[in-house]
Amino acid sequence: MVEKTFPPLPESLTDFNDLAAVDGLEAVRELVEQAAPATPAPPPPEWPDPILPGMRRVPDIPVTVLPDWLAAMAHAVAESTQTPPALAVMSSLAVLATVLQRRFEVAPYGDSYTEPLALWTLSATPSGTRKSAVLNAMLGPLVHWEKLLRDRVRREIVRVSSVRAVAEKRIERLKQDAAKAKDSTERESLTAEIEREQNDMPDELRAPRLFTGDTTAERLQALLVEHSERMAVHSDEAGIFLIMAGIYNGGASNLDVFLQGHAGTTMRVDRAGRSAHIDQPALSFGLLLQPGVMAEVASSRRFRDSGLLARFLYAIPVSNVGSRDVRKRAPIPDGVRDEYEHRLHQLLEGVPAPIAAPKTLTLCEAAREIWLDMSEAIERQQGEGGRYESISDWTSKLPGAVARIAALLQLATTGLDTEEVGFECMDNAVTLARLLIPHAQAAFGMLGTDATDVDAGAIVRWVRVHGLIEFTKREAQRAQEGRFRSVDRLQKALDRLEHQDVVRSFKRHNKGAPPSTCYQVNPKALST
Repeated sequence: MVEKTFPPLPESLTDFNDLAAVDGLEAVRELVEQAAPATPAPPPPEWPDPILPGMRRVPDIPVTVLPDWLAAMAHAVAESTQTPPALAVMSSLAVLATVLQRRFEVAPYGDSYTEPLALWTLSATPSGTRKSAVLNAMLGPLVHWEKLLRDRVRREIVRVSSVRAVAEKRIERLKQDAAKAKDSTERESLTAEIEREQNDMPDELRAPRLFTGDTTAERLQALLVEHSERMAVHSDEAGIFLIMAGIYNGGASNLDVFLQGHAGTTMRVDRAGRSAHIDQPALSFGLLLQPGVMAEVASSRRFRDSGLLARFLYAIPVSNVGSRDVRKRAPIPDGVRDEYEHRLHQLLEGVPAPIAAPKTLTLCEAAREIWLDMSEAIERQQGEGGRYESISDWTSKLPGAVARIAALLQLATTGLDTEEVGFECMDNAVTLARLLIPHAQAAFGMLGTDATDVDAGAIVRWVRVHGLIEFTKREAQRAQEGRFRSVDRLQKALDRLEHQDVVRSFKRHNKGAPPSTCYQVNPKALST
């Protein structure tokens, strides 16, 4: 049967019966003959795959954002280990920060506002994804550099240790003699000799260190003092997160050293038996952790409220376990590995000499403009109802992180004589930042610290339990009134679900009443 559309009736008539009564059946027949086939209604749009709360799609992070020599190594590591390139890219950035932090800083506006080059990266990937192989490959040149310098100063360390040991014994004996002296002149003479011994004693000599793997907050303060106010933590285990959370200290965590090390703010510690005075600390992280362990530890509100979680740059790549080629063997080419090590050792020239003040890099005009464009775009989306409202603490720090990354990329490209960050390196840093935003959203959702994502998940569970194919906003609020006392909170969760193709909103017209806001459920969300 073909549906038809009839011409309109005269305004004074309401249906065909009125037309027949006024103008006769012939008029009705003529109107029917003028009817045209009705245009069929378009089919409803096909539902895309939904992104359920806690399961965001994240983009790949390509090695092309890195300088050529670094990109070649990151690509080779990813190929050799059959891991997502994101792991090698983020590790590369953490390695650059380890090498260059405290020695350089960047001034985005060219004035007194500066960003240190410390960088915190955190890549989350499940067990069995060869995190250790990636980390070992990227850290190899730093381990080799430490060994070379340790061997070079080993004899001098032994000599200085011996001199200090003898001096300490002599000072102890002089103290005993001074305590027993009955004559004040003799006592004063011994005291003066003690002072000379202490002044002449050489400072303790230590082998240079660039990074550690597992340490306490107190030991980290000491490492910063001992190694020219710079240190890094690289690890594929969650030990450092457990320490941050105070797992080994009855839940009492000391986050100050970590936060101050990222910001480069002056650190003063004066406690019984321990003191640390650090003018401009620089602390970097390069972590590759299992998502479950990270989520369990980092769900602490103090981690979020202190701003600690907002300082990390996250990568949550899709695991390729199950699709790897077990027959494939692709070792890192010797030329690529050698060039990577050579370039890093060039950037380490002058270390471990003490540094009075870091060298400040500025931005060229073009680099500053695209940095400001990005900063402005982020700022506009951070307010209430904005795209980044739920991670505004993280996005607020993103422009500063981009300036740091751009400076690191520029130094890796043009070397230690660099004065200015150019357009290309800033453009690559901005490109990377845009890719990292969805990864950060996925990370905060996974950590349970994105309240909107948690609320959206509660709605999905309610829909699934009751097998709903559609529902009204009022029904959703009444079913979970303990959670959604505020309509605004409910609306944010529904908007998130609509943006992620879990539901679609529509208006249902009610006779004699205002229309109801309803939501149709993506059938795929009920079965995924």
